[in-house]
Amino acid sequence: MTLKQLNYVVTVAETGNITEAAKKLFIAQPSLTSAIQEIEKEFNITLFNRTKRGISITTEGSEFLGYARQLLEQANLIEERYTGKPVGKTKFYISSQHYSFVVEAFVELLKKYGGEKYEFHMRETQTYDIIEDVARLRSEIGVLYMNKFNETVIKKELRDNDLSFTPLFKAKPHVFIGKNSPLAKKKSLTLDDLKPYPRLSYEQGTHNSFYFSEEILSTQDSDKDLVVCDRATLFNLLIGLNGYTICSGVINENLNGANIVARPLKVDDYMEVGYILKNSVGVSPLTQSYIEIIKKLVKKK
Repeated sequence: MTLKQLNYVVTVAETGNITEAAKKLFIAQPSLTSAIQEIEKEFNITLFNRTKRGISITTEGSEFLGYARQLLEQANLIEERYTGKPVGKTKFYISSQHYSFVVEAFVELLKKYGGEKYEFHMRETQTYDIIEDVARLRSEIGVLYMNKFNETVIKKELRDNDLSFTPLFKAKPHVFIGKNSPLAKKKSLTLDDLKPYPRLSYEQGTHNSFYFSEEILSTQDSDKDLVVCDRATLFNLLIGLNGYTICSGVINENLNGANIVARPLKVDDYMEVGYILKNSVGVSPLTQSYIEIIKKLVKKK
């Protein structure tokens, strides 16, 4: 196995097509196919499924791809360190629940380390997919929360996938509402206060278990439920329909605007927000820098 071969695998995965990858790499298609087959034979794995319609990456190929990206990143860092010349794009991948401070840290990292060429991925996604992304090395780091209700299930998923959870902060539950909502007139809220209003939550796909819900107290009855896939839609519905969502209360006005406010919720519960990493893979310098940035941000909140 060589770094060149690893670059071949990454390029094929990114293009999804052997012919396009060969053109991008300036090599003959048979040579590229042969290089891929050599790696598959060396490690006794199948990286790609090949059909008449093209190729798709296998489960074991996805995991291999994560390690390949890590190695290529480390090789680029070594070359840049000792030659002083930037090599390729700076790449960074993160998966997270929908937290504004995660995006804020992402922006700060990009401004600091993006350089002239970069490829940064910010995936605000479903809880199970966050675990899968980090486990399969599609993302270098994931951000999610645990509490007394879901921690048994989440911790089992993390153990099964060789992942570790490091807490960032513990927050009391808050309610996000529009600043003109009738609820905004109160300094704090109860569950009874929320009953007449639409409850908003994030779609969790095929793993739509209460234990994977992004919102705490998801087992509480609600007559009006709205389920969305992205933060912008959720905020628009909070404002337009006087809805609410239960969250950590941490919000960035510069990113989310001044039309959303947070109010404490009077319940005996908490959200312990933290990040997850793959145990068997070393933390890259870029990931470590992101962790330091996010720690500084949450201390200010």
